[in-house]
Amino acid sequence: MRRAERLEWWSIAWTISVIVVMGAAMGSSQTMKTAWIEDCLSLIPPAVFLISARVERRPANARFPNGFARVPSLAFVIAATALTALGSTLLVDSAMSLVSQEHATVAAVHIFGKEIWLGWIMVAAQVYSIVVPVVLGWLKLPLAKQLNDKTLFTDAMTQKANWMTGIAGIGGVIGIRLGYWWADAVAAGLISLDILNDGIRALRAASAELVDGAPRALDSDDIAEDASALHAVLDARFPGAEIHLRETGRVISAQIVGATPPDDTLDVRDYWPGDPDRAWRLGHISFVPPRSDRGDVPGN
Repeated sequence: MRRAERLEWWSIAWTISVIVVMGAAMGSSQTMKTAWIEDCLSLIPPAVFLISARVERRPANARFPNGFARVPSLAFVIAATALTALGSTLLVDSAMSLVSQEHATVAAVHIFGKEIWLGWIMVAAQVYSIVVPVVLGWLKLPLAKQLNDKTLFTDAMTQKANWMTGIAGIGGVIGIRLGYWWADAVAAGLISLDILNDGIRALRAASAELVDGAPRALDSDDIAEDASALHAVLDARFPGAEIHLRETGRVISAQIVGATPPDDTLDVRDYWPGDPDRAWRLGHISFVPPRSDRGDVPGN
């Protein structure tokens, strides 16, 4: 977590530098405008991650007796929503440019007494905007998998969208140079479709987590492999019982309905399948005993 937090602070600083460079070279290019907006919105996931990590460490109190373990789930929803909104906005913007047949023009500028086509400056800015997210995304992905943090993973996907934007942006600017007015908007539209796909996928997983659905994988709406393996282990240990798994932030909570807890001291690590270093994923196990074992208690 400490490495992830340091990386997110660096991510914010470097992304701001990209925003400044892209804004200075933007001109009237639709692709450059798309890339600049995306870079601005890509500040949301790292900021949300840092805030949620800080809040998550707060102790429980009278207003929040269960603590703040679910804050990462809320952060994931915000990050996924930002990614989806980003893709939708950029898709509409590029579609409007195509429908209106907006012809982007890139003028020349004078630097040190020499006339230079502004497009080459745009390309240089795009190259810089590619290098930064490639490095950041490459560093974030293994941490996201190790922590099983969906907000951090969504942030890494946003970095992927950023460098894809840079590559498509270079193509759009070169297209203007060659006289293809539509190349700029088409490049922006293709970028937005990929971003929207990642956002919708993340939003579906985030929604499932909020309504206590089964734990989802980092990169899809499918049930997580470790959750499926845990379900199989608990089902074998407590035959006939109902196994309910849900994800709270980064950890899995298991409820076993129709079984009594073992007489010996319960160590949740004994129930974790696979790598013992990942046993922290199983936060706790609760039992709801069979109806005949509950006694004559109203409401049971």
